Amino acid sequence: MKLLVLLLGFIFTMMPNVNAAEEMLETKGGIQSFQQDKNAWRREETENKKFLTGIVDSIGAAAAINIEQAEQVFCYEVEPRAVDYDGYTINGMALTGFCGVLNDELKKLVLEELFMSPQNVILDKNEDCIIKPKIMLRFVRGVDNTDVLLSSPCYSYSVFYGGKIRPFNAKPAAEIIDALVNPLIKKKVKFVSPALLNQLLPVGVAQTAEQKELVNKKNKPIRGWIKDNENAASAAPASNSPVSGWNKLNK
Repeated sequence: MKLLVLLLGFIFTMMPNVNAAEEMLETKGGIQSFQQDKNAWRREETENKKFLTGIVDSIGAAAAINIEQAEQVFCYEVEPRAVDYDGYTINGMALTGFCGVLNDELKKLVLEELFMSPQNVILDKNEDCIIKPKIMLRFVRGVDNTDVLLSSPCYSYSVFYGGKIRPFNAKPAAEIIDALVNPLIKKKVKFVSPALLNQLLPVGVAQTAEQKELVNKKNKPIRGWIKDNENAASAAPASNSPVSGWNKLNK
């Protein structure tokens, strides 16, 4: 409980006029993102805290290194993919919005609370509940990345790396997960294909006035743009194979 009070105190002192972590988000230049210090990619040693051995053994060293030494962490809103869904996906789930780039402080908080605090994760007991996808955090290091799915109310996080999925019971961290997820979802913006906007930063949000104008002119879902492009006739069709079986926390 003391840890939770400290966590919530940290969040609310950062944003006196709004709930949870909302004022860590700022709209700038068309991108809704967390303020990112220019040296945020540099790893800082976390005093007396280490990545939990049980988690490393489960997800693998490479996946853990991506999380612990991430240069940037992108946030996406996701939901279960419907059978007839043909829009953008991430790890087989429907990608419904972009919710920011975590700053160094929030990135460190996620790392410490979910991956370095044994009291917040139960490694030897699974809950009998179905994972409810809410937020996907993409931890990027170089050209590699590890994805972490936050679930609520079946409180858990699932690590995606190398074609494998490892769910973890985070019921003790229920309030922490809600304190992270709820404000992020509120601040999400519509996801737009960065490839179609000819962007280098993979956030999927219009960044310039020209890009905003391009998006506003489109009266069809973004996923329909490629169908209108005669030069894209040879593009490979999206797979309709649903992902199943992974989201049982008690499997």
